[in-house]
This record gives sequence, C-alpha cells and structure tokens, in this order.
Amino acid sequence: MVEELLESSPGWMNFGIFFLLAVVLLLVVLGFVTYAILAERKVLGYMQARHGPNQLGGKWGLLQTVADVLKLLLKEDVIPKAADRPLFILAPIIAFTPAFMVLATIPFTDKFQFADIGVGLLYYIAVSGMTVFGMVLGGWASNNKYALLGGMRAGAQMISYEIPLVMSVLGVILLTGSLNLSDIVVQQEHGWFILYQPIAFIVFFIASIAELNRTPFDLPESENELVAGYFVEYSGFRWAFFMLTEYVYMFAMSSLITVIFLGGWLPPLDILGFIPGAVWFALKFSVVVFVYMWLRATLPRFRIDRLMEFAWKVLFPVALANIFLTALIKTLFF
Repeated sequence: MVEELLESSPGWMNFGIFFLLAVVLLLVVLGFVTYAILAERKVLGYMQARHGPNQLGGKWGLLQTVADVLKLLLKEDVIPKAADRPLFILAPIIAFTPAFMVLATIPFTDKFQFADIGVGLLYYIAVSGMTVFGMVLGGWASNNKYALLGGMRAGAQMISYEIPLVMSVLGVILLTGSLNLSDIVVQQEHGWFILYQPIAFIVFFIASIAELNRTPFDLPESENELVAGYFVEYSGFRWAFFMLTEYVYMFAMSSLITVIFLGGWLPPLDILGFIPGAVWFALKFSVVVFVYMWLRATLPRFRIDRLMEFAWKVLFPVALANIFLTALIKTLFF
C-alpha cells in the first residue's frame, strides 16, 4: 500500500512520493474522464440509432473529447458584472476538490490504496457531501434567477438523496462491523454483498444516480427547463470544472459500488484467483459505469416534485426497513 511505501522512506521523501502518486492518480482520473465522455457519447449514439463522434481521431472519434477540452480552455472566461466575483471564481473549486479527495480511501487492489483509513466509508460520505456547497454557491454568486433556482434544486436533491444513500450502507456495516473499505472487501470472500444486501444495493444505486445529477435525476441542470441550471453563467474552463466534477464523481461512485457490493478486487470464483485483482476491479467498475450510461440513454427525466417524493416516500422507508431486517436476521441467525 501507499502508506507502507511512505513508512519505509525517509521523512523528507514522503511529501515528494505522495505528491507524485497524487499527480499520477489525477492523470489517470483525467484520462478516465476524457474517454468516459467519449464512451458515453458513443453508447448514447448506438442505443438511440444515431452516430456518435466520428470526425476527429478516426472513425471512432478518439480525439473528439480532447478537441472539446482544448476548445473550452481557449474560450473567453466571462464573469457577469453583477456576480459576486470572489465566490463566483471559488465555487467550481469547492465543487471539484471533494470529488478528488474521496479517491484517497478507495482500495483499488489489496496492495494499492492511498489511505487505509479506519473510517474510510464515513470519510467518503462526509467529504463528498461538501460538493453541494460549490453548486449552491455557484448558483447564488452568479446573480441569475435561473442559476439560483438550479443551485437550490441541486442542494435540495443532493441533501435529500444523501440520507437514503447513507442509510442503505448501514446494513453492510451491520454485517461487517467495520467502516474500513478494505475490511468490507475482505469480508466478501465467500459472497458479494449484492447477494446478501440486494435491497441496500438497489437503494444505494438509485440514490447514487441522484447524487451524480445524472438522468433521470438531472434536475439541477435540466437544460430545457433551467437553461443548464446552477452553472448557466459559467463559460470556458470554469464550466469545464463543473463537468469534470460530475465525471470524477462517477469514477469515485462506481469504485465505491464495486468495493461495497461487488467484492472489489476479489474474483467471483476461487478458481479464477489467478487473474490479477486489478483486472477484476476494472471489469466490475466498467460494468457499473456502463449501466449509468445505459440509464441515461433510456429513461426520461423525473418531475421535480416526484423526484423529491421518491426520495422521502420510497427510498427512505425502504432503506429503514432494510436496516431493521438486517439487524433482525443477524440477531436470530448469527
């Protein structure tokens, strides 16, 4: 693990090693974001019987996202006169920083993890919840009614769905007795938690879609209603920061689902143990990412009142019932 590498190095080298590894992880995540956007556009095009990007980078359009990034970096950075300039500039940074911070606790394999925190799951939930401040702040600082409405929607939605999201993992915590993500993976050696906690998985996955602001729960940025929502006044690289935040969170959330419910780096069968754990993690992770894209291609957007009702009247009671059922079964049979 990274912690073991730091412990075996002189003190003055620790900062340099950690910084280098963080840069490598950032480059990996940026590479994922670049080609996840391309993959999503290709998947949407295929499922909706139309062409995806096919002009830049050969028939697969492999350089389309790269060209889009360059375009955003070259676009004029416009800040409205009436906006609160310091907060307007700060909002995208506040939104993005937690998205990258949560990656530190994800155990990608049994040997590769930046920080093996005893309460890693709690850390993830606590830090990821800070992103909502950046979204609400971006809408408020823009001094635009559409942006403010989008920011308020983002705040209401993310806070509401955070509750069933957290409650759904309590069943897993009851079974494992740990908040350490590596321990949660290890305790799935004889069966993934998606089999023991199917209700928790369904609630967690649905709530994660709302937390990621993805279709059918993309109300904070519903462009045909709110003209892009809380970042309507943003342009160029500041707008790109908000988009980067969403895709980095998709990376983080897909990794978390893989760790909590799909056995992380563990193979589905013991006889397949000769395949490296990193390969299994990547395969499971890719399936989760594909399902997110699949849902975007097929489901219509919810109405805002039904979105909120679904969180409080459906997911919340189901998550609560799952906690009670899990506690009852563990008391009677374990």
